[in-house]
Formats: sequence, structure tokens, C-alpha cells
Amino acid sequence: MPKQRPYTLTIAGLDPSGGAGLTADIKTFEALKVQGLSVCTAITYQHESEFEGLDWLSMEQMERQLEIFLRKYKVPYAKIGLVPSLDVLQQLMDVMQKLSPDTRLIWDPILKASAGFTFHEQVQAAQLKELCKQLYLITPNWLEMQQLLPDTPVPEAAAQLSQHCHVLLKGGHNQEKPGYDYLYYKGEAKSFRPKQQVHVGKHGSGCVLSAAITALLAQNYPLHKACRKAKDYTTRFLNSNHTLLGYHHY
Repeated sequence: MPKQRPYTLTIAGLDPSGGAGLTADIKTFEALKVQGLSVCTAITYQHESEFEGLDWLSMEQMERQLEIFLRKYKVPYAKIGLVPSLDVLQQLMDVMQKLSPDTRLIWDPILKASAGFTFHEQVQAAQLKELCKQLYLITPNWLEMQQLLPDTPVPEAAAQLSQHCHVLLKGGHNQEKPGYDYLYYKGEAKSFRPKQQVHVGKHGSGCVLSAAITALLAQNYPLHKACRKAKDYTTRFLNSNHTLLGYHHY
């Protein structure tokens, strides 16, 4: 009898191309041998190189999705991706706290689609820091961190937020050290250098990385090892072909 896989949850948008959002997360969960559950926050109209728009689901619809399976399944880790606002993020976190208080939450702050569509124009720093107190990990890239705390240099911004939760600062847009990721906690940083050169970017690579971290944490890897292994998995995904839609390795 095969070993029971741990459950993991993604709360994210539906990307019809399969490259990002829920579908990318579920592919990643399956490849890393966890049982994936999903809650849809939005239906998007896009493919890997064009974004035409989206329709948000209501908070009631999201909560109904959560309620039915959190009554049944124990979920040690969950990731949250595309949400319409920090207010909705807070509401989702409140629902998770009510239904599954032991679940640790990872937030991948998707502020802009890879095709250029902007989801959030402005973030209130005070609200952001309060949210971080209820999160286990956030995974912004360099540009997202600039948007989250625009008046603060990126490394300092990551260090500030790490007083409240772990921060994985992704380095794909870091001009000084491309590809270097930094895991911050309480102001201290651990670096992860790239093991391979990335030849072609991929639609949804940030979703894949955060989903991989979530899956590995659910398998009881320590956070720094989960980040390292997730980075390696994402690098293989990035180098899997010469298109914007990557392949997963099962």
C-alpha cells in the first residue's frame, strides 16, 4: 500500500493556459508527491503571453470552497496567490484561522501578471506588516518588494518584513546578483545561489516556486531546505523547454 501523501492547499486564480495559478500549483504538488487541494479566487482570461482580464469570485464563494474540504482534510501548509486586495487576503486568513487554525500560510504576492496586467496599484505598509504577523512565509520577487514598500531599499524592506514572518526574496529581477534568492528572518538573511543558468523565462515560475516550497514543507523539510529544493525544482522547470510554458517533472 503506498504511503499516504500529506494534503496541501492552494488559494489562487484559474489560468486557462495551465502555466500559472491553480493549475500550475496542482501540477507542482503532484510532481512533489503531495495531495493538492485548490480554491479558486478568480477566473482569468489569458495565455502565457497575453492577459485580457479576469472576474473575481465573491468572498462567499471562496469561503464555501474552503469549508467543505477543511471539515474533512488536515492541511499543514497552504499557499495563497492571486487575491483582489489585502482586505480579501485578511478575510481568507480569518477563515483559515477559524476552520484550520494549525495551518501555516504562505503568501505569494502576485501584484502583476507576466503579460503586464497590474492587479494592485498601492499597498498600505501598516496593513502589510499586520498581515505578515499571521503568515509563515511570503515570497516576493525584487520588483514586488519594491511595490510593497516603495520608499525602502529592497534588502531593507525584506529585513523589515522578516521581523513579522519569514521572507524569501526571489532574485530573478536582482540586477546585481541575478538568480540569487535570500531567505530573511528577524533581519538575518541566508542566500541561495543559482546552480544553473536559466536560458528562457517561464510564465508562472513564481507560482511554481511557492507551490514547491509549500509541498516540501508539508513533507516536513525545514524551511531553508524546502527553499533550496524548491529553487532546484523551479530551475529545472525554467530550463525544461524553449517556450514560455514549462514542463513539470513527475
